[in-house]
Amino acid sequence: MFNFFRTQPKNYTDLNSEDFKKGITASDAVLIDVRSAGEFQSGKIKGARNIDIMGSGFINQIQNLPKDKKYYLYCRSGNRSGQACSLMAKNGFEHVNNLADGIMGWPYDIV
Repeated sequence: MFNFFRTQPKNYTDLNSEDFKKGITASDAVLIDVRSAGEFQSGKIKGARNIDIMGSGFINQIQNLPKDKKYYLYCRSGNRSGQACSLMAKNGFEHVNNLADGIMGWPYDIV
């Protein structure tokens, strides 16, 4: 019988702020903020590029990214970025990481 409540295994890694900060310093790391443009303008992690998960072109934009990089995604609370990580993994990205507590839990500098 169908099990509608079965959870799918995560195909990305949730990271705490410390591990996320270490990861984004790697030479092959790409930092992506999946919040809206307005949220992005109000403050971001230095070096982040904005690809709004709620925007109509999100899938097209991620499909154009190189798959050999390590991706670090964040949003406000970790929910949207978790969804974005899952979408990226389903599209063939192998190294996708989510800031589990989002930028709200980020204890470091925001620009």
